[in-house]
Amino acid sequence: MTDTIDDVAAEAVGREPVEPAFDEQGVAEQLVAQAREKGIELVGPEGLLSQLTKRVLETALEAEMSDHLGYDKHDPMGRNRGNSRNGVRSKTVLTEIGPVEIEVPRDVDATFSPTIVKKRQRRLTGVDQIVLSLSARGLTTGEISAHFTEVYGASVSRETVSKITDQVLEEMSAWMNRPLDEVYPVIFIDAIVVKVRDGQVRNKPIYVVIGVTVNGERDILGLWVGDGNEGAKFWLQVLTELKNRGVADVCIAVCDGLRGLPEAINTVWELTTVQACIIHLIRNTFRYASRKYWDQIAHDLRPIYTAATEAEARARFTEFADKWGSLYPAITKLWANAWSEFVPFLDYDVEIRKIICSTNAIESINARYRRAVRVRGHFPNEQAALKCLYLTTRSLDPTGKGKARWATRWKPALNAFAVTFEGRIPTR
Repeated sequence: MTDTIDDVAAEAVGREPVEPAFDEQGVAEQLVAQAREKGIELVGPEGLLSQLTKRVLETALEAEMSDHLGYDKHDPMGRNRGNSRNGVRSKTVLTEIGPVEIEVPRDVDATFSPTIVKKRQRRLTGVDQIVLSLSARGLTTGEISAHFTEVYGASVSRETVSKITDQVLEEMSAWMNRPLDEVYPVIFIDAIVVKVRDGQVRNKPIYVVIGVTVNGERDILGLWVGDGNEGAKFWLQVLTELKNRGVADVCIAVCDGLRGLPEAINTVWELTTVQACIIHLIRNTFRYASRKYWDQIAHDLRPIYTAATEAEARARFTEFADKWGSLYPAITKLWANAWSEFVPFLDYDVEIRKIICSTNAIESINARYRRAVRVRGHFPNEQAALKCLYLTTRSLDPTGKGKARWATRWKPALNAFAVTFEGRIPTR
């Protein structure tokens, strides 16, 4: 009698007998123990993992061949049925653990087209994902090629790496045209400068639009290449594209003195408030100061942009100028010149201010972008630069869309937006 108590109990209540669970841990321990007894390494060309990968792939290919022919290997049913097996051919494929040589079955009619390892396929899909991941983290094609040689003992040329990363171009186009949310409480328009070889190497800005969703998530809306002389026409085209993708309203648009942008924003979204970027103002402050004073300056600036009223902010700025004006007069001049653009910020609820001044979310993106751009030096064309930044965006979260929480305490900010911009924040 082979039935277990669980099987009998299952049958008594009218359920199917419980299949015993596959003991993965036990099998793994047994394989490792046998490999050690025979002196087989776990990794490497002749290691346990390579042999297991080879065996699994070959078993899957044989199963595909059986499905293709309609009978198993050595099955008498296959006699006199026309098409039949016709030996094997050797093939080396690159896997996540290195190159593995496998034997691919063939048929007489040459009609067998496997799916687990396709014809002329030399890499498993996991390898492509490794290449994309390394590229997104700033490695050049040469560095990725060297990485595969050093770590996996496999030869992957720069041209192959470039072709693998080119696979995301269609995906990037779909991402750039995907539908967007109807309302964004805040959007940020920022730029990163890249070097593009266009006859000669030139600096070109790539503009990134980052939105904060009603659910408090960061959403990178898109990337656009400019030439440094953008005007209202360029920005009207970009913002109209966003509106056509579904963005019906934006409460606050944060930008930094880009020519023609404020006018274009109010042309596309009449009710949008255009706010000078406080983050850029703070970032530019540090350019004039020695690094050893950054923490102190940041500490002394905070009372200015967290002040409850303009009068209080003015008083805190006077104290700041008295302390740092003699050492860094350019900083006090910077803030004095930007004061009229800064003041409207003080009218917002403190929770809204926190969202606008949440530098971590923006600076983390910019840091990743700059690192990816810096290691490459310059790009052969605009598409290569966009591909690099898209791969970086793709790596920012598991969904590949660059989304993340903007703030840990989003509900107070959402309430402030709902009150300040009454009737414009959707309730669901």
